[in-house]
Amino acid sequence: MAELSVQIPTSRFHLAEVALPEKNGKAALGDKNGHAPNRVSKVQHSFVHAVPGRLRLRVPRLRHDKDYAQRLQVLLEADALVSSVKIKPAASSLTMTYKVSKATEAKIRSHLSYLIQAASDVIVLKPSTLQKAADSETEKPWPGMQLSAVTAVLAVLAGPFGLPIPPLMIAATIAVTTLPVVQRAWEGITVEKKFNIDFLDFMAIAITTLQGQFLTPALMLGLIEIGENIRDRTARSSAQQTLDLLSSLGQFAWIERDGEKVQIPIQDVQKGDTVIVYPGEQVPVDGTIVRGKALLDEQKLTGESMPVLKKKGQSVYASTLVREGRIYISTERVGNDTCAGQSIQLMQQAPVHDTRMENYAAKIAQKAVLPTLLLGGIVFATTRNPARAASVLTLDFATGIRVSVPTTVLAALTYAARRGVLIRSGRALEKLAEIDTVVFDKTGTLTRGEATVVNVESLNPDTTPTRVLQLAAAAEQRLTHPVAEAIVRYAEEQKIEIPARGKWDYQLGLGVQAEIDGETVYVGSERLLEQVGIAMEQLDGNEKKATSTIYVASNGQLQGIIKYSDVLRSESREVISKLLTVEGVEVHMLTGDNKQTASVVAAELGISPTHTHAEAFPEQKATVVRELHEQGKTVAFVGDGINDSPALAYADVSVSFANGSDIARETADVVLMENDLHGLLEGIEIARKAKQLIQQNTAMIAVPNLAALVVAVLFGLNPLAATMVNNGSTVVAGVNGLRPILTSRNRKTLPAAR
Repeated sequence: MAELSVQIPTSRFHLAEVALPEKNGKAALGDKNGHAPNRVSKVQHSFVHAVPGRLRLRVPRLRHDKDYAQRLQVLLEADALVSSVKIKPAASSLTMTYKVSKATEAKIRSHLSYLIQAASDVIVLKPSTLQKAADSETEKPWPGMQLSAVTAVLAVLAGPFGLPIPPLMIAATIAVTTLPVVQRAWEGITVEKKFNIDFLDFMAIAITTLQGQFLTPALMLGLIEIGENIRDRTARSSAQQTLDLLSSLGQFAWIERDGEKVQIPIQDVQKGDTVIVYPGEQVPVDGTIVRGKALLDEQKLTGESMPVLKKKGQSVYASTLVREGRIYISTERVGNDTCAGQSIQLMQQAPVHDTRMENYAAKIAQKAVLPTLLLGGIVFATTRNPARAASVLTLDFATGIRVSVPTTVLAALTYAARRGVLIRSGRALEKLAEIDTVVFDKTGTLTRGEATVVNVESLNPDTTPTRVLQLAAAAEQRLTHPVAEAIVRYAEEQKIEIPARGKWDYQLGLGVQAEIDGETVYVGSERLLEQVGIAMEQLDGNEKKATSTIYVASNGQLQGIIKYSDVLRSESREVISKLLTVEGVEVHMLTGDNKQTASVVAAELGISPTHTHAEAFPEQKATVVRELHEQGKTVAFVGDGINDSPALAYADVSVSFANGSDIARETADVVLMENDLHGLLEGIEIARKAKQLIQQNTAMIAVPNLAALVVAVLFGLNPLAATMVNNGSTVVAGVNGLRPILTSRNRKTLPAAR
């Protein structure tokens, strides 16, 4: 079972402290055995023993459900009121300590009941193998930088300055500072069954220390620590962040019980409850409408850009947004079981990678470890001079690469962020440089994801297109329907004066009737006009079949039509053209639309029909990305909805927009902060330049070290001189790695945001 790396905000669980009813000033704790009331918890549990600051419970589910036990432990460890927690699944036992100063025992009992239930519903966005990294953030970090600084100061004071510092003190400081190097060297021998770079470093440090040349090991340790610290900083800062579907939907839900409306915590909604959803609210459950009708925006779930009218008997899904209307829903699925929850669970099956940059030192210099050890042994056997052997061991490539590569990566990440491209890890930067395939979701990514007027036509010789637009905008003003907003926005862009609207009546799913300039105007669907007796004969067959058309009528006569669609982003064609021609990558498009619509859009963008995937739902999107990856391609996926999350998780590099769904944004390795696809091109360019810089730095380190190595073997070289060559090349390469930041700072102004 994969480890879960989680950092869950405790604020929503704190609400549980006051959620239970109180009787006579005391919290209702359940029955005499300590069982929580059934309404509060479906997971059976009992309080076995209690002393101030400590509780022990029996939770039978812990014995047979390992996933539940792990989620519960994560929730408890993340909670601000809990000091420590110990779970023994075999005994169904849970023991926890809490802060007596912050909560009473009664409040903790109530709080625990909610957390025990919440562990059934919580959805972890992405598993992580970085549990050690997560644990290290909560533990006191090893003071490597401080120790190496102390070691260097003591070595300098005792060496060049000649102060009478006891050699034993300096040697002891070096020994303590070397402990992480020793640990990594030991793990290489015992776990990886090989001598690694740290073993080489340890040998050089040990020999020079025993010879009393303290400045050499002090400088080596300082550079090693600098490199490791910078490398750790390239780890994704949000590697532990997760999202819980319920918290993304809100904290409370309205339900109807015994004819009354009651607001309850969203995690308490159960199958069979009648949930009420008002305009502007997200649907918290999957279910069937039993009363009312509403216009639902399903874009984040299905990718469909146009809202859908739903009535009694039709199904609705969690995470969709009610634009207009009010609906009563019979709950059928909650939490993990909803369609949105299933999409998130698909992400849990995705492969998880260390978010730090690849350790180039381990890849490049590792190959030279054995030859260097053998060469050092030969030099010692030939000359019987440990100093010459230490010089050979000192002249490795690892130290320089350990510093220069992380420095370059960190500088590139900083530069990208200044340019509006948030690259969240060193690994993402490296993979971005290797991208040879980009897969785009269509709706909201290649398109604007909103209704946009594309044409206004007059069907009456006495009425101009401008007048048609005037009448429509006047009737639709201040309505929240996306198409109404698009018409008003288009009229404003065309600088058309919008007349005042008199008495008006809006019918959900049909359109609006309004009094404008003394005329009775109808703006809406063909069905609305037919209901009020407007003749539609002048429409040809194509216009009657148009699904993205609004009809405008006045004085009992059809005046014109307004066509709208989800248009392409202004930059989509240019970006895809550059990806295909300049960057030389393969471009695919995924969409839930039918094949005909997908083909039209793909042709407009220049995407090959063989790379166009229509009618693709979350599972199919993830499958396409997996298949491309299995073909040996390095894949970037660009999407912004909940339905894109599984594909984002499976991609080598996942890209989303700052205004994308919470889950997509948190899943993404790269976030385009300006919500502009040009950021993708810029990110690829920055990543590839960083890769070139790394290659330059490797050469800067290799050439002088190889030259010095030849001198050390043939003629001998003082260990301090060898260290100066090694460290000097490291410093030069490190400064070279900072070029992205230095270049951007030297510019007077950054390019204006698009």
